[in-house]
This record gives sequence, C-alpha cells and structure tokens, in this order.
Amino acid sequence: MELYMSLAIGVLFTVGVYLILSKSLLRIILGTSFLTHGVHLLLLTMSRLKTGAAPLLGEKADAYVDPLPQALILTSIVISFGVTSFFFVLAYKAYRKLGTDDMEQLKGDNHHE
Repeated sequence: MELYMSLAIGVLFTVGVYLILSKSLLRIILGTSFLTHGVHLLLLTMSRLKTGAAPLLGEKADAYVDPLPQALILTSIVISFGVTSFFFVLAYKAYRKLGTDDMEQLKGDNHHE
C-alpha cells in the first residue's frame, strides 16, 4: 500500500511543480492545490497505513491509530480550501481588471533596474 501511495505522491508533486512553473495564473493556483494534496498524502503515509484501527486515543481499545496526523490533515484541508478560494477570487479580479492571466503581462512594463 505504501508503494502505491508513494507513486501517487510523486505524481501529485510532479504535476504540481509542472503547473507552478507555467505562465498562467490559474495553472499556478491548480499547481499549489496539487502540491497541497501531495503533502496530505505524504503525511498520511508517514503515519503508518497498515494498522487499520480507529483514531481513538484514551479509549481502552486493543489497537488504535495516532489521531494527530489525521487532525493535522483535516485542518490543512480546510485551510487550503480557503486559501485556494481566495486565490481564485484574486485571479478572477485580476483577469477582470487587466484582461489576462499571463504572469509575464501581469508583471507590467515597470523595470526597476
């Protein structure tokens, strides 16, 4: 199972980095979203996948999983959703005002050299 998760993490990181290096603002936002999901899977994989027990701590269960990584991932999912929504709104406003989402054109003509 860890092998498949590692492959999925590698694919998400590869696609995320590829999208971040593009010139389109929307592709950059999608790239950051892919990277965030890759980090989520990485944290989940690092917290051991094979146990299969419930994330209960303090209960008198025979087996349990550490609930801290799952809580961190859940918090990160909520934060990344909010940040991605904010980025999409900023990109939309920039597109409405400037008429493009190309990063080279968004930089403007002012060169401070």
